Amino acid sequence: MAGFATRPLEAATWPDFADLVERHKGVWGGCWCMAFHAEGVGRARTPEQNRSEKEARVRQGRAHAALVYDGPDCVGWCQFGPPSELPRIKHRRAYDKDVGTPPDWRITCFFADRAHRRRGVAAAALEGALQEIARLGGGDVEGYPEDAEGRSVSASFLYSGTVALFQRQGFERVRRLGKNHWVVARTVLPAAVRDGRTGGS
Repeated sequence: MAGFATRPLEAATWPDFADLVERHKGVWGGCWCMAFHAEGVGRARTPEQNRSEKEARVRQGRAHAALVYDGPDCVGWCQFGPPSELPRIKHRRAYDKDVGTPPDWRITCFFADRAHRRRGVAAAALEGALQEIARLGGGDVEGYPEDAEGRSVSASFLYSGTVALFQRQGFERVRRLGKNHWVVARTVLPAAVRDGRTGGS
């Protein structure tokens, strides 16, 4: 992760995010990272609609992500948010069979610039997302990654991250979703507690 920095997705960083998405033709058919929001994506929605609604959400503080920078260039992100912000997840039917207590936060997807893949962008993005979650008060966090161990999977299809990636950040497997995906979880302390400013550890 050497050389990478992270910043939150917000009005000030929207142009950097938009530039990255536009360089990749809207990402995944023009989704503009809207697939997990309530609006979703589909044939009835245009890339232009997705872009407009994503920008509105960002400017209203209703879309969260950690953006990864290589120098001045935004080269990737990790999307996160509370379940109310990201109600749509893959393998929802399997997830709902044993949902238990909803998490405070979900981590739903990653993206890396094609010229920066396999260079640690996703790892930097996940670390940045966890730092932002801590800054925003911490809580229970879930991810829904794919177990790619022993399998050949194109990096472009690992948009939910890998189990190994999450495990390196202290997540534990909770239950399986489908054949290769898992619910993973960990608790993130609030930044003030984590940094010892209130006597916590």
